[in-house]
Amino acid sequence: MTQSNSVSGNGSGAARGLWSSRLAFILAATGSAVGLGNIWKFPYVTGENGGGAFVLVYLLCIAVIGIPIMMAEVFIGRNGRHNPITSMRLVAERNLSAPGWRISAIIGMIAAFVILSFYSVIGGWAASYVGHAAMGDFTGGTADSIGELFGSLLASPGQLLLWHTLFMALVILVVSQGLKSGLERAVTILMPALFILLLVAVGYATTTGHFGEAVSFLFTPDFGALTINGVLIALGHAFFTLSLGMAIMMAYGSYLGRDVSIGRTAVSVAIMDTVVALLAGLAIFPVVFANGLEAGAGPGLIFQTLPLAFGNMPMGGLFGTLFFILLLFAAWTSGISLLEPVVEWVEEKTSLARTGSAVLVGVLCWALGIASILSLNVWADVAPLAMFERFEGKTIFDLLDFFTANVLLPLSGLLTAVFVGWFVARESLKTDLALQGGAFTLWYNLIRFVTPIAVAIVFVYNLMS
Repeated sequence: MTQSNSVSGNGSGAARGLWSSRLAFILAATGSAVGLGNIWKFPYVTGENGGGAFVLVYLLCIAVIGIPIMMAEVFIGRNGRHNPITSMRLVAERNLSAPGWRISAIIGMIAAFVILSFYSVIGGWAASYVGHAAMGDFTGGTADSIGELFGSLLASPGQLLLWHTLFMALVILVVSQGLKSGLERAVTILMPALFILLLVAVGYATTTGHFGEAVSFLFTPDFGALTINGVLIALGHAFFTLSLGMAIMMAYGSYLGRDVSIGRTAVSVAIMDTVVALLAGLAIFPVVFANGLEAGAGPGLIFQTLPLAFGNMPMGGLFGTLFFILLLFAAWTSGISLLEPVVEWVEEKTSLARTGSAVLVGVLCWALGIASILSLNVWADVAPLAMFERFEGKTIFDLLDFFTANVLLPLSGLLTAVFVGWFVARESLKTDLALQGGAFTLWYNLIRFVTPIAVAIVFVYNLMS
């Protein structure tokens, strides 16, 4: 039950560093949200689920699930002014609630750590493909040759380890520099560069002769092609694409000034994240259609289908290189955000400084990533949970992906929504979120009723499907 005598305030972290501006936070939060999910997953799940109708449902889900939970997470971070776990505990205590609610942040931080371990492996794929594109390895390629290129990468533990190490080193390098010199400097360079590269890619896509077809595919609703399963996928993707349930927005929110509107800022991040996803579709689908390829090609769309297209198009080498640099930048900014919450916690709870904390957490995460690398080749036949029919044939990589995406993230998000919606004082929320009248009432009803139910549906569906 909501307590009316909550204590607001910054907590003992008043001297904590702050983002230099609202724009810096928006760029950082957008950098976290914009990742492989936007440029890799969104186009292919759109292709698999009928295009425009899926996009409409996805946008509705962003409004109903994504924005309310993002606002709740940022509120906790700013109100607590500490690492996510401590911030959750402090906000709970100020609202006369049990400190055990910090389990939400603990689950989120575990999820972020585990996700980064295999996300870094995929980021390494993007890094390796920058080199392949630049050296002309796609030029004149066939489906077999491109498939062999990708297959040889996955079959080589040494290559995967090299690129995984490089990617994780880039992430550690930025996070070790702290807020101003690391996170903020990186996102103010990488995010504008990412947008420019994406616009260049869209510009190139307009020359393929199939841009109109892509626009129609993305924005013309065909509800006959949208199944219940497609709706649930849109629901889940809207949740995951904004980096929710990973304690990231709590960590980033802890650096946010009190004069910044959480509501307007969260909406800005959601809009920018969605724009990137749609631009990625406009960049990718014209190339796919121009080459007579399958729009619903699954995860291989990025690493097998598009290289084939770039290898057989005018200036394909140049634009293929730019595209994979874009993909690498998106993965890098997300990787930075995944490492930050755990590093923030280690820095506050141990005697290690920022650099030592970043190196320790990063190396541990890198070590866990080796298991994912080996599961792609040497341990490809190892299925640790094969005794359960549901997990038969699932490798370590598959299991880490499944449990983080289908258990940890929705559980953390669900607990956060319930806590903020039902156990934090209404007036405290209204003041901190800087929402007035109907806007606050809408958000409050969403976070209390609609959002938890929607996340619970995704949670149960993913566990039972």
